[in-house]
Amino acid sequence: MVALNITAALLLLLVASSEGARILGVLPPGGKSHFYIGAGYMKALAEAGHDVTVISSFPLKNPPKNYRDIELTVDQTEEEYDENMLDYKSSNWFTAPFHMLYFLYEMFPDGMCGFVLNHPNVVKLLNSDEKFDVVLVQTFITEALYGFAQHFDAPLISFSTLGSSLWTDNLVGTSATPSYAAHFLLSYTDNMSFWQRFYNTIITAYDKLYYEWRYLPVQKKLYDAAFPNAKLTFEQQMKNVSLVFLNTHFSLGNPRSYPPNMIDAGGIQIQETKPLPQDLQKYLDDAKDGVIYFCMGSNIKSTHLPEEKRNAFLKAFSKLKQRVVWKFEDETMLNQPPNLMVRAWLPQNDILAHPNVKLFITHGGLLSTTEALYHGIPLIGIPIFGDQPMNVEKAVRGGYAVLLDYPDITEQTVEEAISTVLDDPSYSRNAKLVSDRFRDKPMSPKETAVYWTEYVIRHRGAPHLRTAALNLSLVQYHLLDVYVAMFVIVLLVAVMNMYLVKKILLKVRRSSLNRKKKLF
Repeated sequence: MVALNITAALLLLLVASSEGARILGVLPPGGKSHFYIGAGYMKALAEAGHDVTVISSFPLKNPPKNYRDIELTVDQTEEEYDENMLDYKSSNWFTAPFHMLYFLYEMFPDGMCGFVLNHPNVVKLLNSDEKFDVVLVQTFITEALYGFAQHFDAPLISFSTLGSSLWTDNLVGTSATPSYAAHFLLSYTDNMSFWQRFYNTIITAYDKLYYEWRYLPVQKKLYDAAFPNAKLTFEQQMKNVSLVFLNTHFSLGNPRSYPPNMIDAGGIQIQETKPLPQDLQKYLDDAKDGVIYFCMGSNIKSTHLPEEKRNAFLKAFSKLKQRVVWKFEDETMLNQPPNLMVRAWLPQNDILAHPNVKLFITHGGLLSTTEALYHGIPLIGIPIFGDQPMNVEKAVRGGYAVLLDYPDITEQTVEEAISTVLDDPSYSRNAKLVSDRFRDKPMSPKETAVYWTEYVIRHRGAPHLRTAALNLSLVQYHLLDVYVAMFVIVLLVAVMNMYLVKKILLKVRRSSLNRKKKLF
């Protein structure tokens, strides 16, 4: 009985040690989709009773009472970013990944991280005497920002807006071979042909060299300038990450081998379904033949679609018996058919949860595809950049999506894609199958995020979760030194054997010659 009481007291002590923790979240400027993921973590932690401070460019309208925003104002317009992405889609398929890596490693790092670190509101925080129990930083070309953990002498947790990648694998000491792990900028899955593996290996090697030789030195300079009193160097901090959250789940992507401090938390942004606006609710409720929802995400505006592609959608929609809801930023769009509702902003998750929604036309972003599959909705994917081609390819191979390539958009291709999905019940059936797998888990993404964050706090950074691979060089990790030693040993044995055989043969020859001499 005494032992049970002691055990209960210890459990209560562990729980109490993580209650009301002070947590800093660093969500650098970028697309709103990235912010939604980070905000999902921070809101979940605030709702769990922790005191949360968030550095971001998108302050919440109705934050929890223990959620504090440190706002960053951004000068770059979303229109410029959007047009750049549409230009990227028109580039050659072979060179497009190289262009995107250049764009990521040359255009963003210095400006984005430097902007955060030099912002007056952030400088004020860094010069304050505030303390934090743990720091969460988004991993998306933001390595210099890991220094916040050093500054506040707190464990570091990173969260990825993607699944596993070079950026996250380096933090936990794991790697996925390009023989089965496709680079996130390629529209490949884990089952690749020879030439796909060949090209995937080239892109993966190029990315790693560019990342380590060109990109990381820039991040190191930013880190050293912003955190001159850091106890750990930039290289040491890169190996001192307590935990990495991934925006994925094995049911949605390709299974990977993770160390214990890399955790799937895909779907963290999905909120409880809320009531729709009255006019939208009625529009969906009255759709006897179903509803098609069309949205190109938060980074790409439908208003930037060329007129001929916009008209292709309008003409195709006008022939449908289904109703269409289109997130289109200009609600005065001309030539709208009667079965089309246009809104500049729409509550996507709540719409996808409506039972009359039968199809989602999407750019294939990870948030959108995750939300669609959570609700069991099949897709038409129009990928533009980043991981979108890979996400859509996975969906196509999974049997719950059709690819509508952006350059091929015409009235006819739109009609064909819609009829393919709606007329074949297997697409809806497969989407619901993935939904069942995705929902079948012991903890929700929010519960997972809260549990593991509190675990890191309770265990003071949880260093026992880190693999020894972090202490190995590239040569040691891939056993190149061992293979060289084995080769040298085999070579020496072979040489010695050849030498011994030669000596034996020479001795036999001499013995034979001596016998012949005696005979004569």
